[in-house]
Parts: sequence; C-alpha cells; structure tokens
Amino acid sequence: MKKLILCSLLLSLLACSRNVYRSTNKDHNRQLKSLTKTLRRTPPTGSIATAQPWVGTTNFNLRKPNLVVIHHTAQNSCDSTLKTFTRPRTQVSAHYVLCKDGTIHHMLNDYLRAWHAGSGRWGNITDVNSSSIGIEIDNNGFEPFTSAQITSLLQVLDTLKNRYAIPTANFVGHADIAPTRKSDPNVTFPWKTLADRGFGYWYNDTSGVQVPQGFDTWTALRLVGYDVRDTAGVAAAFRRKYAVVESKGPLTDGERKMLYTLYRKYIN
Repeated sequence: MKKLILCSLLLSLLACSRNVYRSTNKDHNRQLKSLTKTLRRTPPTGSIATAQPWVGTTNFNLRKPNLVVIHHTAQNSCDSTLKTFTRPRTQVSAHYVLCKDGTIHHMLNDYLRAWHAGSGRWGNITDVNSSSIGIEIDNNGFEPFTSAQITSLLQVLDTLKNRYAIPTANFVGHADIAPTRKSDPNVTFPWKTLADRGFGYWYNDTSGVQVPQGFDTWTALRLVGYDVRDTAGVAAAFRRKYAVVESKGPLTDGERKMLYTLYRKYIN
C-alpha cells in the first residue's frame, strides 16, 4: 500500500512538472485574487460617497457577454498561441483557443474581459472587449480549418448561445468588427455552416431577386453592424465572408443581392 501511495505521488509530481504553464497559471490565479480583493472593498477605493455610510445593494450580478468574435491565430501552432497568450508583454488574449485536433483550451472565465478585439466596433458597441467572448482558432491565416476544429467550435458556440442568450446576429468575425485592420477568420471559414446552426445570418437564394431602386449599400451594411467609415474595407470584409473571394472595388450586382436578402433579416 505504501509503495502504491508513493508511486501515485510521484506520478502526480511528474504530471505537474510536465505542465509548462504551471508558473503562468499561478500568475493567472494571483490576478484573480487581486480582482476579488478589489471587488470586496466596501466602500470601493475612491468612492464618491465616502462621507456617507456604505449601503450595499442586494441587486447585482456579473456582466454577461452578448457578442462572440471568431479569429484565426495567424500563428503556426496551438502551442505558439498559448505561449503568446501567457506572456504579459504581448497584451493579447482570448477566452478560448481551438487546436487543429479539436482540443479546446478555455483560458479565461467567460464573465471576465479578454483582450482580443482591439479598437473594433459592431453596431452600437464601441468597446467590444467589454461585451464579447473571443475565440481563436489555430490557423496560420491561409489554410483550411479542420473538421475537428469546426466540430469543437459548434460545440462551444452552442453552449455560449444557450448559457448567455446571445442573439443570432451577434456571432461575427474579427474582420467584421475591424474591417480595415483584420481579415480573420480567413476566406475558407465556413460561415454558412455556422448560420445553418443559428450562429449568425446567411443570405437567401438570390435567383430572381430584384434589388429595389434607392437601396443604399452603406446604410444596409451599417444596419447589419459594420462600421462603414472606411467603405473599401467594409466592402472587402463583406465580400470575403459572403462571396468567399478576395478582391477590391464596389460590390457587384450579385453581391448587392446577397446584401439585400441579408439586410432584410436584420430589419425584420
């Protein structure tokens, strides 16, 4: 029995020694404790009403995410991404990382704010990090996504949608919220597969569709959610996602038909 216990302890220590993120996990927990101490201060440091007795309301909870942003990592391996997200100097992170074999790394509590969206915007949301969940998929930016990754992604999205009541329209890509800076997830990403499962919208069959006179492309794109201050960037982002091509210039007649059928879903 003593030998069995000793072997068990040795195996446990060996497993710990193999965890290359043991030290960063400690840093993660240390930061959580620091945040907890901040939240527990009553009254909060710097409170405006310090001269009055503290009266704590009983009606509050954590802020729930209302948007999901999908990225590709633009790196060459899952390990490279995990290292990037555990180095303080990088100042970048995500809630989930999905490896090529379908492994799901949940790196941050969904209620906490990750640093993945930068200065992106979607609809009226100008601080995307504060209201979103970031999902990074291991992909160098040019290769197809694996079936295992998409299976895992659908599993994660299904859980998030049901847990936080995230609207169908609020499953977007990094390029949607930052069309002038980003192009991820790349053109091979299966957006229609996601839309068929209720994660985002897809356009209807455009055969026989007539775009009405006076239909304004930029108003429609703005109502869908895009920041249309850079029209060239938005057109490229829309075309990459829905027409599945990389090209520049104004939307073609066929692409305007796609936009029109999509726009009608957002206004109905």
